[in-house]
Amino acid sequence: MRRVKHFYNHLVTLEDLFSELSLLDVTEREKEDLADIAHINLHQVIIDRILSELSGTDKKKFLELMAQGEDEKIWDHLHSKVEKIEDKITDAADQLKKELKEDIDSMKVS
Repeated sequence: MRRVKHFYNHLVTLEDLFSELSLLDVTEREKEDLADIAHINLHQVIIDRILSELSGTDKKKFLELMAQGEDEKIWDHLHSKVEKIEDKITDAADQLKKELKEDIDSMKVS
């Protein structure tokens, strides 16, 4: 899967999870698939968290800016509508990473 650059990439990384994935006794293809799933889940969690903070009109504007790839304008919009949006994004990402880490750890035991 091709890694897509998202407006929040400077806030969130999955490198620590990828290190854990590299230790699993599975094929490289399976590791790649698991990494892809982690990226997809991360994106969904972050977008869900952002949308839960916005009104209907603001959601529409946010999604339009995302579709246009206007990272700077996305941040301007979010900062004007949501207090401490970076903290909310990193908190959501950290929670997901914790859950994924637990899943990886359970795979090591199996």
